[in-house]
Amino acid sequence: MPSDLPIGILDSGFGGLSVARAVRARLPAERIVFAADCAYAPYGDRDEAYILERLGRIISFLVAQRVKALVFACNTATAVGVRRFRALLPMPIIGIEPAVFPAVRHTRSGTIGVLATSRTIASEKYARVKERALDWAQVSRPMPIHVIDQPCPGLMECVERGDFGSPEVERLLALYVDPMVRAGADEIVLGCTHYPFLAPAIARRAPGAHLIDPAPAVAEQLERRLAFLDLLSREAPAAADPTVFYATGANPAREAVLRSLWPGRPELLELA
Repeated sequence: MPSDLPIGILDSGFGGLSVARAVRARLPAERIVFAADCAYAPYGDRDEAYILERLGRIISFLVAQRVKALVFACNTATAVGVRRFRALLPMPIIGIEPAVFPAVRHTRSGTIGVLATSRTIASEKYARVKERALDWAQVSRPMPIHVIDQPCPGLMECVERGDFGSPEVERLLALYVDPMVRAGADEIVLGCTHYPFLAPAIARRAPGAHLIDPAPAVAEQLERRLAFLDLLSREAPAAADPTVFYATGANPAREAVLRSLWPGRPELLELA
């Protein structure tokens, strides 16, 4: 496989741009094709069959773009589909998961909060991630650890429409974040790739907590896999920002949201 092929990054919407930013910062020589399934989002409250059907369509599109690797920049998509598509496709596929382990490792109060979608919180993959982290803590931490799992219906939709600090955002964060603060959580895991864009609003409600964004770890793992397979790009791309953006239901309003989340004036192309 040629090393100059692009990396495909997918999400149910624009939250995956938080991962794309981390990949762009760590791997500036790589080309990226970003695909957002905006017209069929959110995935977080959908059943497994729906999510797998949508993932199949988005991944087929990215494979047709001749990508050399796929990044599931969506916790829900990773939880539901990453194992299945790894078994089907002969390319590196990097997933994302809520960063419970770092939170458990660094907590001082013994209480951590996890903000995620309903589907992620209910998934077997998340249960395994949390179980491994708590098993490690039983041996390695001299305190009991309590994890507050908080599904967050509505937050992803706020980011999708470019709403980062309205009264509606504050109302939802009061429901989801304030109980964690009252319980003494000092580590809050941003378990959906949309939530880093709400980090300033979350931090205002939880000024004593450390917010954990897993996107840099995903970019680091992608770099390791590409290096191992000798697939890192050897030449800087010609374009100043070699990233192409596609979305189902692309329209001027969604392009405006994209431009609020990505530097410059990127164009949003229709993903048919």
